[in-house]
Amino acid sequence: MSAPADGLRADAERVLKQWRSQAADPEQEQLRQEYLRHIADRPDGMWKACSAGHITASALVVDPLNDRVLLTLHRKLGMWLQMGGHCELGDTTLAGAALREATEESGIAGLTLLPGGPLRLDKHRTPCAWHLDVQYAALAPEGAVETISEESLDLRWFGYDEVAEAADESVVRLARLAATAATVSPRPDPLP
Repeated sequence: MSAPADGLRADAERVLKQWRSQAADPEQEQLRQEYLRHIADRPDGMWKACSAGHITASALVVDPLNDRVLLTLHRKLGMWLQMGGHCELGDTTLAGAALREATEESGIAGLTLLPGGPLRLDKHRTPCAWHLDVQYAALAPEGAVETISEESLDLRWFGYDEVAEAADESVVRLARLAATAATVSPRPDPLP
């Protein structure tokens, strides 16, 4: 295993251990413990090649000024989801992987993750394996314009109150948490 891969694994372990105080929900705490066991038991548990499942990173793009979130109509799954996917060898942190995925899949430059780490965990079955997803929220810069990537059939902004009409319960829960976090978190200053 290479040094960057070991660094990503160590970061995932650190993030999940620190997240403990935020996981007041018993279901979330159970997932946190499962993710930590997975990382400890499987040296390849961060990577798509691990057929038993792998850690993934995602970020819901939030536009709090307009009370909306950006969802992608996933090309392979045919579902409205947040941006996200597999960790790659160049990733050094889970947060970085989530931000990379959100930027690549939304086409929006200048996204910033909300501070405080992940918002929730979600384990779901995909065609390749179980995904042990670590979910963040990313703030869209003012005036952001999305661009459909090869992984999407469509990208669309949904009002917070519209997400339940388009997406499954996991995305609805993430959107609720992201909406709350985005309203209490200060917007980062734009880069000069």
